[in-house]
Amino acid sequence: MRGSKRSPGYYSISVVAKTFGIHPQTLRLYEREGLLEPTRTDGNTRLYSDEDIKRLEAILNLTRELGVNLAGVDIILKMREQMETMQNDVNELLSAFRQIMVERLDDGAAAYQHSLIRVAPKSFVVRVEEEE
Repeated sequence: MRGSKRSPGYYSISVVAKTFGIHPQTLRLYEREGLLEPTRTDGNTRLYSDEDIKRLEAILNLTRELGVNLAGVDIILKMREQMETMQNDVNELLSAFRQIMVERLDDGAAAYQHSLIRVAPKSFVVRVEEEE
């Protein structure tokens, strides 16, 4: 699953464990610790989504590559989620600000349409320097 293109879907615990070279008990531990939340079938079978797989990759990177313990992984993942939420909020704010600025620029352009002297927006002003 890592690095390959996979179709969207759900994967059983045995497939995920085998793919990542971990024991199914490790996945159950991550679930008990609240790090993973796979969906369940009516028969209570765990099914891991593509999002769960991405999260598992992050968990394994933090634990295997960086030596972070599970408590640290939990904190890092929660901080990452908070940062994504804040980034989305900032993006929405910037989008709203841009929209207001566009509307104001449009209003400003309309105000100059009926003036006696045409005024070009600053971005279109061409400066000509005199030669010596």
